[in-house]
Amino acid sequence: MTETLTPDICVLGGGPGGLSVAAAAAAFGVPTVLIERSRMGGDCLNTGCVPSKALLAAAKRAESIRRAGAFGLDVQSIGVNFTKVHDHVHSVIAAVAPADSAERFTGLGVRVIRENATFKDRNTVTAGNIEIRARRFVIATGSAPAVPPIAGLDSGPFLTNENIFDLKERPEHLIIVGAGPVGLELAQAFRRLGSSVTVLEAAQPLANDDPECVAILLDRLEREGIVIRCGVNVIGIAHAGSTVTATIEATGAEQTITGSHLLVAAGRRPVIDGLGLDAAGIRYDRRGIVVNRKLKTSNRRVYAIGDCAAGHSPLTHAANYQAGLVIRNALFRLPVRANNDAVPWATYTDPEIAQTGLTEAQARARRMKIRIARWPYNDNDRAQTERDTRGHIKVITMSQGKIVGATIVGAQASELIAMWTLAIAQGLNIRAFTNIVLPYPTLSELGKRAAIDFFTPVLTSAWVRRIIGWMRIFG
Repeated sequence: MTETLTPDICVLGGGPGGLSVAAAAAAFGVPTVLIERSRMGGDCLNTGCVPSKALLAAAKRAESIRRAGAFGLDVQSIGVNFTKVHDHVHSVIAAVAPADSAERFTGLGVRVIRENATFKDRNTVTAGNIEIRARRFVIATGSAPAVPPIAGLDSGPFLTNENIFDLKERPEHLIIVGAGPVGLELAQAFRRLGSSVTVLEAAQPLANDDPECVAILLDRLEREGIVIRCGVNVIGIAHAGSTVTATIEATGAEQTITGSHLLVAAGRRPVIDGLGLDAAGIRYDRRGIVVNRKLKTSNRRVYAIGDCAAGHSPLTHAANYQAGLVIRNALFRLPVRANNDAVPWATYTDPEIAQTGLTEAQARARRMKIRIARWPYNDNDRAQTERDTRGHIKVITMSQGKIVGATIVGAQASELIAMWTLAIAQGLNIRAFTNIVLPYPTLSELGKRAAIDFFTPVLTSAWVRRIIGWMRIFG
């Protein structure tokens, strides 16, 4: 017998964005249904952000031990027990999981349904033997690894982010297709844990980031022994026993690379198959569900957020930001407008790269009259004490100093970018950073020094020197 539910909000997808909508709606006492067919927490908790950062943390400790000699510490050797590394990664997932669990959300007052969700018509979603006729629907079904059409790829096993964290034995030689954030993070993690690593990229690594900052990272990765091949096309994969061979085409010639494991990290695709979007009158294309600046679809009852929404940032914190906009608009009828320029991002390699606002290339493409302020890590005392001096901060401003973007490459870049994200959100001028008092010694001083550098040409000009001279004479 079919059960019919009539909540105010029905959320499709139990990843970060969907959970944020459901939790907020329930907190306001709004009847809410959440449908999740697989694991609560989505890709971020189970196969993405959480396990990858746990693996990177283990790899960073291994590298710190190798570099201990620079601090006067005598370490004879380091051993990596990869089975225990696997256990560490999964214990972190288990520690975070309760916050995203069905039990927790049931306790918050959310009706959680563990079934496939499909739109029956513009106003109804079916999930098993339940029909949901909600006032508003929110699609937050996320994304999955994109698998490129490479000849022979499916003739044997290969890894994606969905199964690489299940490995209990270290790969002898890991071949990675794709040099985006996922590809490069995992390349460095496995290299530091003892694997040989080769990265194959058809275009440019981290193509959305500032090229001069990416160059610093690539130099570090190559110094650590990672082989990065750019501008190559993978035209074939062959499996033989315990080995995998990639045939690549570079500058018109074919070459082969043989390894023990293959990781495909060639982007993401939206998870929208089987949702019955046509029955609901919802427009979509290969990028995902088409939404307007209010995150509404072509069906006025339905929103889409996160990775499944076309043209929006595929990041956990972006989905959370979009969830907040949906709650404001759906529950309180407040005007909202999604702004991707306000969403920072980071690649958690060592050194890290973090970006907020516009890159230099984006600002110039918009024909903005900009100025650039920089400051290097090697001129920061805390960086010197940590012996981690590679990198710099790069701040993009309008001609009069309004901050429109910032890129940081170096230690703790993902943490340092927060103050610049706030500055852009508040429309601050870089002058504000010259007046703050910061604890010494900290990496946060990089930003203040960049701000002072912005004004140095004016402060050291002949005109200013003349003024000071007159004041000395007449003062």
